[in-house]
Amino acid sequence: MLPNCYQHELIEAGCDEAGRGCLAGSVFAAAVILPHDFHHPLLNDSKQMTERRRNALRTIIEREALAWYVAEVSAERIDQINILNASIEGMNIALRGLATPPEYIIIDGNRFHTDLTTPWRTIVGGDGKYANIAAASVLAKTHRDEYMLRLAEEYPMYGWAKNKGYPTREHRLAIREYGLSPYHRLSFNSSPEQLELFG
Repeated sequence: MLPNCYQHELIEAGCDEAGRGCLAGSVFAAAVILPHDFHHPLLNDSKQMTERRRNALRTIIEREALAWYVAEVSAERIDQINILNASIEGMNIALRGLATPPEYIIIDGNRFHTDLTTPWRTIVGGDGKYANIAAASVLAKTHRDEYMLRLAEEYPMYGWAKNKGYPTREHRLAIREYGLSPYHRLSFNSSPEQLELFG
């Protein structure tokens, strides 16, 4: 079972994002503050869990967390500032959206910057090491998947209900056939010409 948090003296928020490597759709970021006594044996890095388990844990996390917030940064914004900066922007929005201000922050990965005065630490692989980051990864992933399912109803030809916007062969072939949708990230070189390289 994952440790609840990195340190125990201060109110700590875990933060993570989902959708960074996608060709289409927004990137989502989540911040979560768990109670000190929160533990769940199935909570782990969301990428290591089944969709059914993630959705079940989402309900538990949203019910039992001291505070949580999910932020969305659009494909248009990603094209403006690049995906790394968009992910960091989303995490900052999520952290500022918490009803309980954190006194310490841990972030999955190795890149972060903020105007917040709260002390913070990046942790590579943090979503598989600490429950609060794992909880944030579950919320970011499930909220983003839900969003991609809505987009799939509007643009069913890209297979987003299954691939969630990631660069699967099915998705790349659909771009070749149908071109780009308004939700594709233009800065990801997902034009039909660029996709020839992935043949």
